[in-house]
Amino acid sequence: MGPFTNDLLQGKVVLITGGATGLGRAMGEKFVALGAKLAIASRREAVLKQAAEEMSLPTSTVYYKSCDVRDPSQVHELIEAVENHFGHIDILVNNAAGNFISPTERLSPRAVDTILHIVLHGTFYTTLEMGKRWIEQGRGGTMLNIVTTYASTGSGYVVPSAAAKAGVLALTRSLAVEWAPYGIRQVAIAPGPFPTEGAWSRLSPTPELEEKMISRIPLKRVGDKEELANLAAYLVSDFAHYLNGEVVTIDGGEWLQGAGQFNSLAEVSDKQWDELSEMTRKGKG
Repeated sequence: MGPFTNDLLQGKVVLITGGATGLGRAMGEKFVALGAKLAIASRREAVLKQAAEEMSLPTSTVYYKSCDVRDPSQVHELIEAVENHFGHIDILVNNAAGNFISPTERLSPRAVDTILHIVLHGTFYTTLEMGKRWIEQGRGGTMLNIVTTYASTGSGYVVPSAAAKAGVLALTRSLAVEWAPYGIRQVAIAPGPFPTEGAWSRLSPTPELEEKMISRIPLKRVGDKEELANLAAYLVSDFAHYLNGEVVTIDGGEWLQGAGQFNSLAEVSDKQWDELSEMTRKGKG
């Protein structure tokens, strides 16, 4: 039993980029289960076709169309096709992304461009195409952007992603003000570690790296896709209509663990604390 009634998103038309796999698919499955009409897009048509077939319900067939969000003409064709199929779009989820870990000095300009084009340019292209249509149609809508916790803080070894996601975060907050008069609402989710087949293999490719990542999380576990999907469903629903420009972090407290100057003291043993306490008392004397 979930936290929502099955008609939470009844009749809403949702378009998700990067919607065939990972977090995009998890959100899509949740939206369909809550009554939404769903369209998904990504570059690989075979993967899209299979996902759409598996996600469809007897009462709702998932529409799919291949699209490379780095190409504005393909983005135009995608949104045109979805509108022609369903009549309109109510919700856009900008989820398409790319990332990998690397020392920054090892990156080539092409590697940098790959991430910036997908994450920043792709999100901007879909946002602009959808926003122009909503403004012209006078109908409004909701845009949900998937960012990261390090969009605000920055992070070494994923610098192109950090720079691109920071841009998406700025886009979210900027348009929350500029487009609000048109009835267009902006929200974002900043996920911590959520294991997905594609991203996890690039960001945590060894058991050692995975263990180190989990050790940074105060709750000592990674996120479950269902948890993120439930959050997304609420944010795009009418119950969150007064939320605009807000970024919700869902990371088990990971970014706060790194934010506090003394949080690393969690690694100090009881014996070491006893010794430190004794040293502190002597210092005060």
